[in-house]
Amino acid sequence: MGRGKVELKRIENKINRQVTFAKRRNGLLKKAYELSVLCDAEVALIVFSTSGKLYEFCSGPSIAETLERYQRCTYGELGASQSAEDEQSRYQEYLNLKTKVEALQRTQRHILGEDLVHLGMKELQQLENQLDMSLKKIRSTKTQFMHVQISELQKKEEMLLEANTGLRRKLEEITAGPQRSWNSNHQAAQLEGFPEHLQSTNALQIGTPVVTNDEAANVATSSAQSGTGFFPGWML
Repeated sequence: MGRGKVELKRIENKINRQVTFAKRRNGLLKKAYELSVLCDAEVALIVFSTSGKLYEFCSGPSIAETLERYQRCTYGELGASQSAEDEQSRYQEYLNLKTKVEALQRTQRHILGEDLVHLGMKELQQLENQLDMSLKKIRSTKTQFMHVQISELQKKEEMLLEANTGLRRKLEEITAGPQRSWNSNHQAAQLEGFPEHLQSTNALQIGTPVVTNDEAANVATSSAQSGTGFFPGWML
């Protein structure tokens, strides 16, 4: 009785799966070796287990050389055609860029007034119109820039005036204190030369002064002693 057909699907049992992998891996490596010997073929085999372990077989010098040969055979023609297309595309881009640069250089020379001999009347008229438009734009930009600068200078002037006013106010406040102190000291110094009864009143008496009897007697005595016989007008 023959062995039954094994259904090709993932083995759920981990132990059975590992055993099956080991048996079939060895058989696959053996078949690759037999194929390389029997048919004189260059065979390379690479197997990675579930845990990431590498198993390989190569009938040639090395796996790397076999893979490089495979890459040349598979992607060589495609890479060559792609390289040719890329080279043609880059050359076309270079030609387009060169044409644009030459056109810009000619335009720049024309703007500077050079190489105008080969231009016709229509081309010269277009160049003149282009220069007029450029001048208008430049003058407009220049005027706008000047207005912006003037506005900024006006704002700076206002700020400086405000700062100057504040500093002047602070200076007046600082100098006002010493001035009041000097006035009070000066007034006190002036009062030191006046009689005590005038200092005590601290007011200027207007009209006929009031004289006591003792003061009048003293004045009369001093006048009699001096022999002048002069009496002040307020005593008459």
